[in-house]
Amino acid sequence: MIGFIRNLRRDERGASIVELALVAPFMAAMVIGMTDLARAYSMKLQLEQIAQRTIEQVEQQKSVSTSYNTALTTEATAAASDAGFTSGNTITPDSWLECGTNTTHQTFTGSCSTAGDATARYVSISITRFYTPFFASRHWPGANSQGKIAVSGYAALRMQ
Repeated sequence: MIGFIRNLRRDERGASIVELALVAPFMAAMVIGMTDLARAYSMKLQLEQIAQRTIEQVEQQKSVSTSYNTALTTEATAAASDAGFTSGNTITPDSWLECGTNTTHQTFTGSCSTAGDATARYVSISITRFYTPFFASRHWPGANSQGKIAVSGYAALRMQ
């Protein structure tokens, strides 16, 4: 019996299984974390593409019958629906006019008060959606009380 115990002490055949058992949880956490990060980044890219498509669609409408903000919201809703994001989107459109060095927001359809000022009209859209990680926690940076993280896509364009 003592010889068996001595041989067992020198035997190293099970060491790799023990090492694997110690390292496997950390490796699994890293793989899940990388997958989660990739999924969130993919959602961000999709939202940016939706925002860019929205701006392109509104730009192609030479005369918008309603306000630009309404047109941006309508097109963004349609583009998000086409991408599979039918609900849960927060769409924030903006359109403004800049005159010369005055960078304050004015109505988009207005005109510059000082003659000779260069007029620049801009439109922008921001689309925000919540991403739910595999292991949702309110302790993640930027997470809300349900553990969801806000992901946004943004696009802007100078119209003239």
